[in-house]
Amino acid sequence: MGKLAKMLRVMGYDTVFFSGSDDSRMVATALKEGRVILTRDTQIMKRRVIASGRVEAVLFETDDPEQQIRQVIHQLKLDCQFRPFTICLECNQPLIEKTKDEVEGRVPPYVFRTQSQYMECPACHRIYWRGTHWEAMTRKLQEICQQKEEANGNI
Repeated sequence: MGKLAKMLRVMGYDTVFFSGSDDSRMVATALKEGRVILTRDTQIMKRRVIASGRVEAVLFETDDPEQQIRQVIHQLKLDCQFRPFTICLECNQPLIEKTKDEVEGRVPPYVFRTQSQYMECPACHRIYWRGTHWEAMTRKLQEICQQKEEANGNI
């Protein structure tokens, strides 16, 4: 589910990733913060707060992140308008714009020469720029969203 969480963050969605076996904490967090649980665990779906609809949940039958994102977009009717460079892919914190001078010496020399827009995570201090990895991820998500629109007859 980690790849799915990253894809949702690329799209600009605030996404908390739980690893481990503390399902009670995850369900309590979802209830308290109004979050949707995305899971492959059929047992979580049997919990009273989920079965009653107090906490929304999406159950996946596949490990394939592309199929998972398609299901999430469809089932939750997600907006496919991308808000890139808004959330850290690693720790889910809102990113802060940085000037080229502020990142000098903190990014590879080639990146520094070829890029002009940078964002930084205030928590983990990762620096983001619109390089080939970002372009590939957004292109793949745009293809998935376009397929959704075509399936809905909107294109």
